[in-house]
This record gives sequence, structure tokens and C-alpha cells, in this order.
Amino acid sequence: MSDCEIPRESLGFLLQDATRLMRRRFELRAADLGLTSSQWRLLVTLMKRGPQPQARLAEFIEIEPISLSRLVDRMQEAGWVERRPDPTDRRVRIVHPTERTKTAIREVKDIAEAIYADALDGLSSEARQNLIDALRRIICNLSQTTETTDEC
Repeated sequence: MSDCEIPRESLGFLLQDATRLMRRRFELRAADLGLTSSQWRLLVTLMKRGPQPQARLAEFIEIEPISLSRLVDRMQEAGWVERRPDPTDRRVRIVHPTERTKTAIREVKDIAEAIYADALDGLSSEARQNLIDALRRIICNLSQTTETTDEC
């Protein structure tokens, strides 16, 4: 095997492949709503954290601000979000979910939960919990500095 080949059993490949397949399944099942996985991530962020400035949303969903601006443009045209001026800083626009989002969020959550159930099918309750615990540990390990890893 050459140095640039990644074995299919590598952690990174497996995590990326699982994520890609879940994203694809979501996009197929949510197509009737007209939502992509990026749009869904933005809506979930707004519903969990409340209205946010565009720059903060870009940080939360880990995309470039210009990409977020285009995403919000499309979502605003489709009636999912609206931009309002920040009352304390006229340069800033705050992104708010619309009533359409608030109404559809339960349906979108149901789609996501069904996909998670499909993904975990055939795993025992113990295996599911072990997987979740292991992923939380990985996230914690990679989120902390070497000095604070024990705090997880």
C-alpha cells in the first residue's frame, strides 16, 4: 500500500463515509421540503440557539461567511429565514427562523430520527450506547488541549 492510500478501515474514512451516507439519505427524504443538509444544520442551529448574526452562524455550522450569506439568501427566498437589522449595530443582520421553519421543524426532526434509527439498525442497546459514548469521547479528546483532555 502506498503512503497516500487510506485503508477503508481507518477511523477517519469510516466516520466520513457514515456522515456522507446519512447526509445523502437526509437530502433524499427531505427533498419534498426543499431542504439540503446545510440548510437543515442552519435551521437546527437557529432553533437551538435563537436568532443569530450571520457571522456567528457561519462559525457554528463551520462554513465561510460568504457561503453562509449565499445559503441564507436562498433560504430567505424560500421563506425559511428572514434577516432583521441588529438593534444595537446597524452593520449587523440577525437571521431569524420564520413561522414556516417553526412549523416544519418537527417533521424534519422526525426524518432525522428515522435516519438515525436506520443507521443503528441491528445494533444492540449496549452497542448503541457504546458507540455514542465512544463518539463523545473522540469529540471531547479532539476538542480539548493536551493539558485538559482528562476533564472530559
